Amino acid sequence: MQIWDAILDGIIDTAKLIPFLFLTYLVMEYIEHHTSDKTRAAIRRADRFGPLVGGILGAVPQCGFSAAASSLYAGRVITGGTLIAVFLSTSDEMLPIFLSNRVGIGLIVKIIVIKAVYGVIAGFIVDFLFRSLNVRKIGAGIHGICEAEHCDCEKGIFVSSLKHTFSIALYIFIISVALNLFMEAVGTENLENIVFNQPVIGEVLAGLIGLIPNCAASVALTTMYLDGAMSAGAMMSGLMVGAGVGLLVLFRANRSRRESAKIVLILYAAGVVGGLLTSLLRLF
Repeated sequence: MQIWDAILDGIIDTAKLIPFLFLTYLVMEYIEHHTSDKTRAAIRRADRFGPLVGGILGAVPQCGFSAAASSLYAGRVITGGTLIAVFLSTSDEMLPIFLSNRVGIGLIVKIIVIKAVYGVIAGFIVDFLFRSLNVRKIGAGIHGICEAEHCDCEKGIFVSSLKHTFSIALYIFIISVALNLFMEAVGTENLENIVFNQPVIGEVLAGLIGLIPNCAASVALTTMYLDGAMSAGAMMSGLMVGAGVGLLVLFRANRSRRESAKIVLILYAAGVVGGLLTSLLRLF
């Protein structure tokens, strides 16, 4: 029965992402096939403010944005800083857990704003410090995805977008089912035995939990905070690092695994620092 539950949850989680993935690939294909060099240059110039837009969009309670951002980065449409901004600000399952426990709207808004503002700042810093993540030859990245997936892009942007979406969705489904089974075997209650209330250690460990690309991780982090088993800083560390299925899409769509690993390390470090600042400044 557990296997069927894991499969059903995987289907539901994947189905939620399909519209985002399809629209993202449709836009990417259109940019490649129907825009001039001047238009592409304008897109690159506008993306200097990408982290600002990414941080705001990521704050919207919908994990589909992180998946879309990963695809756009793999297609070299957005910068690494913009991707980090989206990852840090995305909320995943935090909002419904808070609402179901009747947490005050003021605290919820404060947490969302903190994550968004921190995501924007971190995104600009990443774009400034890590120039290698900003190389964006719009079109070349999309060609790379096409070559890797053998999608026959010459058949039109609609068919190509469908093939990209199916390829990524199938990958997400398989990994999601495996992660659901893993989390069921481990049990979220066992995570509470880990010391999350200790300064620094709590933020470091919570960040590792946040790296699990599954909604169960954010559910566990939020629940432990509400139960008093985790400090506010540790929860923020885990939630900032938690990018949902965005990390799965990144490793599936981006051709450079080393580059993807670098982004994960930056995300983890930024999330832990964000959690430590939350504790140090006693933001809530």
